[in-house]
Amino acid sequence: MQALRIPPAGTPELAGRIRHKIDRKTKPLGALGMLEGLALRLGLIQGTDSPHIHAPHLLVFAGDHGVAAEGVSAYPQEVTWQMVMNYLAGGAAVNVFARPQGLSVDVVDAGVNHVFETHPRLLDRKIAMGTKNFAKEPAMTVAQCEAALAAGSRAVRSLSVLGSNLLAVGEMGIANTTSAAALMARFTGMAAEACIGRGTGVDDAGLVRKREVIRQALILHRGAATPIEALAALGGFEIAMMAGAMLGAAQERMIILVDGFIAGAALLAAQAIDPGVLAYCVFAHQSEEAGHVAMLKHFNAEPLLKLHLRLGEGSGAALALPLLRAACDFLNQMASFESAGVADQGAR
Repeated sequence: MQALRIPPAGTPELAGRIRHKIDRKTKPLGALGMLEGLALRLGLIQGTDSPHIHAPHLLVFAGDHGVAAEGVSAYPQEVTWQMVMNYLAGGAAVNVFARPQGLSVDVVDAGVNHVFETHPRLLDRKIAMGTKNFAKEPAMTVAQCEAALAAGSRAVRSLSVLGSNLLAVGEMGIANTTSAAALMARFTGMAAEACIGRGTGVDDAGLVRKREVIRQALILHRGAATPIEALAALGGFEIAMMAGAMLGAAQERMIILVDGFIAGAALLAAQAIDPGVLAYCVFAHQSEEAGHVAMLKHFNAEPLLKLHLRLGEGSGAALALPLLRAACDFLNQMASFESAGVADQGAR
């Protein structure tokens, strides 16, 4: 994958102009709370004091994981392709949440262990029929990882050409919380135990297996020195492709609406490749997956929602989108003290 050149998100002069515009709205200073900071971030990402959301798009990246053979998930691997069919049929939670928001949903086959028929909402970017079992060997080769990163970036550029300025990222892949937890431990340096949760809802015995698999995998792959080598050793095709999509979106100055724990793990990889990506991210929600709170702290991020979700697939991002629209709308449409003829505190 070619080195990306992510442009800076905004300037100090623009930040000052946006803050002044926010403060002159007909409200007490800070009265719109997190929406004010969100409006500032959106304006900096788009390089304007009048940000807007146009043709938002959610890509659900799907891939299978060889580490599922270690019994780290409560569901069998075939659920991955079955859920892809559910997304394409419009019957999943993310479809239901996205429709009222005008949020387009496409599925990206990054590496599902299934052969799909052609579908207008399915992007075939399959690298292989699932990753290898990283408990025993690298999940993928470095070349495969680079191909996944590049495919994700290309998919987003195609959306940008069509006018989309917001990318929401979601995922589907049985055992991908195991991969995400391992990547979190690797990229943050946190203890593995702090990164590991129940994922799809494994029982106590399954949780013990999951912890041991990740602990041993981190030892096995400790020689993976670069970010791409670490992602190849411990990642999933869908996680690597999400990371590439985030890097590509930042290069295109698109808003990146990050879903939950697994999308956050992809961002950890993307940030390790190019730290500039973080300035383009908005964090949709805090999930129930153990480790996500610590991950958000690592990013110094304040999520928009806390709904105790642990579904993935971009569901939290779809639910958060109206807040981004509200932030743009108040900045662009709400009257100022001057335009409304309302005396502000400083005038008294």
